[in-house]
Amino acid sequence: MGEVMKSSYEGYRILLVHAHPDDETINNGATMALYASLGADVTLVTCTRGEEGEVLVPGLSHLASSHQDLLGAHREIELANAMKALGITDYRFLGHYRDSGMMGTDQNNRPDVFWQADLDSAARELVNIIEEIKPHVLITYDEIGGYGHPDHIQAHRVAMRASELATWQIQKIYWNTMPKSVIAESIAKMKEIGSDFFGAETADDLPFAKDDSLVTTLIDGNEFVQAKMDAMKAHETQIALDGPFFALSNNLGLQVWGHEYYTLVKGNKSAPFDSAGRESDLTSGVQL
Repeated sequence: MGEVMKSSYEGYRILLVHAHPDDETINNGATMALYASLGADVTLVTCTRGEEGEVLVPGLSHLASSHQDLLGAHREIELANAMKALGITDYRFLGHYRDSGMMGTDQNNRPDVFWQADLDSAARELVNIIEEIKPHVLITYDEIGGYGHPDHIQAHRVAMRASELATWQIQKIYWNTMPKSVIAESIAKMKEIGSDFFGAETADDLPFAKDDSLVTTLIDGNEFVQAKMDAMKAHETQIALDGPFFALSNNLGLQVWGHEYYTLVKGNKSAPFDSAGRESDLTSGVQL
């Protein structure tokens, strides 16, 4: 944890809007655990239950949508266990939207999937939560949802639209990001040991890799990496213990998951800054 962090964040309220259970842990697990541990009210809204996710545990393959279609209920349990690991008590789903699957699939055309939801109707559901909890900070995806998944794109649209419709004005809005320099370093180190980084040769192969200049904020959550790893393990059907996420930490060290990066898209970039001129606190400049 950076020395510039306040000793207490009691009274500060942070809202995260994600597409599926596990997205919150991969993108923001250390950030969530850090702020919650220091007294901030952290609320997670997950837009779907991830019913179309691939099941990576052979013994649970019957849960898949192509079999018994019970994965959504199981991922609710995984999410609850992950939130316990991160110390988050306020987590909820945005209505009953179904996972949309990938673009061009039959699942994506179902009328009950999140991608097919009316934007303003879904946004108004989120507005109700915003008016209830009155967040100072909102975290969600960029306009391509990080990597183009329809539920991620829709989560971005719904979050941004809700922030416009709400009477309560959110002071700072951030989009998750991952700087190319960090990804390039990870690719190089994985190549050194004869492995790969999600099959990518260079950072330019990955849609979620962004120019470093877009990173306005770096949260140092290294003290909470173990909590993040425990939360990732809780999402057992989605994050394989022998898969790329754990391979990264096994080979590069846990700190690879301790730094989480953001782009500020609403509000003023505010001190304190790190040596690279990036914010080191999501709530800097927020008026209580």
